[in-house]
Amino acid sequence: QEERTVRDRTLLQVQEHEQPIMWKVKFSSGNSSQLSNQCRNSVQGKLLITDELGHICERKDLLVNGCCNVNVPSTKLYSCDSCLTNGCCSVYEYCVSCCLQPSKQHLLERFLNRAAIAFQNLFMAVEDRFELCLAKCRTSSQSVQHENTYRDPIAKYCYGEYPPELLPV
Repeated sequence: QEERTVRDRTLLQVQEHEQPIMWKVKFSSGNSSQLSNQCRNSVQGKLLITDELGHICERKDLLVNGCCNVNVPSTKLYSCDSCLTNGCCSVYEYCVSCCLQPSKQHLLERFLNRAAIAFQNLFMAVEDRFELCLAKCRTSSQSVQHENTYRDPIAKYCYGEYPPELLPV
């Protein structure tokens, strides 16, 4: 019992992140239509998908390798179409795409460095920028007030440093 308690306590402690987060993808976007280059993507979108390169496309324009087809005019790179200046968006896939912008790296690094201990174990488990953006854009307890109401019912997917403002009671 004592051994289990020590092990559990150790798991709760924040551990040094041995590998720095990967900010670059492993292949160039120019080659993304080749089968040898597989993309992870946001998976769940009924109409839209964001790939790990930051492209957002309609589900029908997703290639067999998991990447968005960049030759389709509606595919956009690093799109923030449904996002507010505070980093909160009304569409999850736009949140992920916007979060993947290279200019957001500093904001994400600051977030990781200042993450509360409760969140640090969660966010330190991510291995690259894509995983971090997927996790940041999911709704969390920071997006709600009174446990059952969104702080901003329209823009509830946030990658920004701070949660949306609390709504007046």
